[in-house]
Amino acid sequence: MERKSRRWRLQVGERRSLLILGDLVAASAATFAALALWSQLDWLGFSWEFIRARATWFVLLPLIWLLLMVNLYDERCASSWRETTRGVILAALGGVILYLAAYFFTEPGSLPRRGVLYFLILAISLTLVWRWGYVRVFTAPGFMRRVLIVGAGESGSTLIKIINGINPPPFFLIGLIDDDASKYGQVIDGVPVLGDNSKLLEIVERENVSEILVAILGSMHGEMFQALLDAQEHGVQVTRMPLAYEELLGRVPIHHLESDWLLRSFVDELRVSAFYLIAKRILDLLGALAGLLVFLLIYPWLALAILVESKRPVIFSQARLGKGGRPYSLVKFRTMRQDAEVNGQARWAQKSDPRATFVGSFLRKTHLDEIPQFWNVLFGDMSLVGPRPERPGLVAQLEKQIPFYRARLLVKPGITGWAQVNYGKGASIEGSAEKLEYDLYYIKHRGLLMDLWIILRTVGSVFGLRGV
Repeated sequence: MERKSRRWRLQVGERRSLLILGDLVAASAATFAALALWSQLDWLGFSWEFIRARATWFVLLPLIWLLLMVNLYDERCASSWRETTRGVILAALGGVILYLAAYFFTEPGSLPRRGVLYFLILAISLTLVWRWGYVRVFTAPGFMRRVLIVGAGESGSTLIKIINGINPPPFFLIGLIDDDASKYGQVIDGVPVLGDNSKLLEIVERENVSEILVAILGSMHGEMFQALLDAQEHGVQVTRMPLAYEELLGRVPIHHLESDWLLRSFVDELRVSAFYLIAKRILDLLGALAGLLVFLLIYPWLALAILVESKRPVIFSQARLGKGGRPYSLVKFRTMRQDAEVNGQARWAQKSDPRATFVGSFLRKTHLDEIPQFWNVLFGDMSLVGPRPERPGLVAQLEKQIPFYRARLLVKPGITGWAQVNYGKGASIEGSAEKLEYDLYYIKHRGLLMDLWIILRTVGSVFGLRGV
């Protein structure tokens, strides 16, 4: 069998890099065109002197545009024209808000209006044109990865359900391979079982398969193992089910893991560098100081709003579990009625929770209720980024029902986190299990770049009012 070319069948990381590059080119072109348009319409003359006089800040607009677009570098959002259009409009609105804030708090006349207006119009237009082309090209069958799943059991069925639930689909699914003869010819959630290990190389060649997902978590027949090695030698990428699950959803499949996964992932592999720990603490301190400055600025106004609507207290504290299960007192602006928990029993926080006050609902949507937690970050009980802190009673309940739940206490809890930007709050056992999958993904893959990425996405969610 000849080695098959995987040209144009880009992986998730490669597609994200392409998106960033395309957006940067579109924004740079918008910057140049905006400068040209500004100079011509205002009769200023388009010259090198004109550009140099504005290069100190105008050339930063492409980078600012990329930061505003941060929520559109998720592969699933980028493949949806509807989500793309919504995201670009929100990025533009965020840019307008930031610019107006800068415009009115700087010296009058120091910042232009028309030049930035031209940039926004051109950046929106060119970005939408580029993103439309991306959606049309990279969701077409010819540019999608062609995937074969090995294993038609529970893990294989789970993987198929995940793939079928993603719209647009992440790749073209050819079928299943399984050594259980009783499954031949079956169709599992619309995907046929095509044969056993003896048919694997034949199917790979006939269907031009670019990737094999191995959904066998237990023992594997020697013949199947050899067939997978042969396929890999001929240029086919072989990926285990847990890793494919992580790539597709940004989560760890807690219900489909081998018994020693926790030790391998969080003991052998989870040895973060001392540089990361130091850099993370410095980032926490800088972020806490900036956050507390915001707290001092907004406290009088928010305190007045809370007092007028529902009286005291303005800020309340609540016991939460930190790293290693150590309890601490978390502080927040009060967003619920005083009788939210009359009997003192911990209750799930719901989306659009009826216990929330009018002011509290606004604070939750904008995440402003979290601002006092910067005190917890300053004192070292929390980090800027980490799993959401939970109450001791809920932790005791959840660790009895959800596998690996205690593992989220391996790191400090955070004001924001991978679960918060991708899921929100878990308002049930099932929701908490799904949120845990995001938390464990973060703990396994955490690093300084990921922390910064989460912080940027959190800022984007605040502009979109997507708080819980």
